[in-house]
Amino acid sequence: MVDQKAVPSKVINGLLTIKHEVMNPPLLFTVFLLVFLLSGIRIIFEYKRGIKFRFGKYVKTLQPGFRWIIPLVETIQIVDIRVITINVVSQEVMTEDNVPCSIDGVVFFKVIDPEMAVLEVEEYKFAITQLSQAALRDVCGKVELDTILSKREEMGKNIKNIVEIETKEWGIEIIDVKIKDIQLPENMKRMMANQAEAERSRRARIILALAEEQAAGKLLEAGKLIDQSPSAIKLRLYQTLSNIAAEKNSTILFPFPEEVLHRDSKK
Repeated sequence: MVDQKAVPSKVINGLLTIKHEVMNPPLLFTVFLLVFLLSGIRIIFEYKRGIKFRFGKYVKTLQPGFRWIIPLVETIQIVDIRVITINVVSQEVMTEDNVPCSIDGVVFFKVIDPEMAVLEVEEYKFAITQLSQAALRDVCGKVELDTILSKREEMGKNIKNIVEIETKEWGIEIIDVKIKDIQLPENMKRMMANQAEAERSRRARIILALAEEQAAGKLLEAGKLIDQSPSAIKLRLYQTLSNIAAEKNSTILFPFPEEVLHRDSKK
């Protein structure tokens, strides 16, 4: 117990004054009202929308800007309306020609109707991820491996069409679906490399055969032209001899004069 005689009267009067001011009803009401008003302030950015609920019931969609809700009575759920990207984790797929492979992709989507995206599905991002995984396995499992490797764009469009059927009811638009990577077994990679090497070898042989065919045709035409002129035959003979003697390591012998050949041809 504090001896009141030992406490100065001025201190006691000051404490009583502070107690009176704190317990002043108008001041308490003003403070409570200020806190109440400030706690209901919400700022919604341009790329978002606010879904407003009152006692758990949907009221309206709030547009961007300065907004105020009734605390403890109203709540809002923010929805991003920008293009959102979701990775489709690698899925083990068995193709139509019984080749196991791992395929992953990416999904681009956008919320068109925030109200439906919140009210029609619990977690629309998780739902789209699960739909995309199932659609990827379904589409890639119905085609051969060569089709998946050569027609990725077509596979992505097929997956997009399947997912979009469900998401339209949720107010969500699927922008695009892309297949990012296809992982194949090591033995399949070696077989494909051997196949590619054999294909290149086949093309090289075909090109060489076509070149021989074209060269033979040109030689035939040249022979016919040379046969029509004796001087052309002589010029061709001289050119051949010049090519042979270019290295200077050969000796050319004629057992009889060249004129004998022309004399025999004239006869």
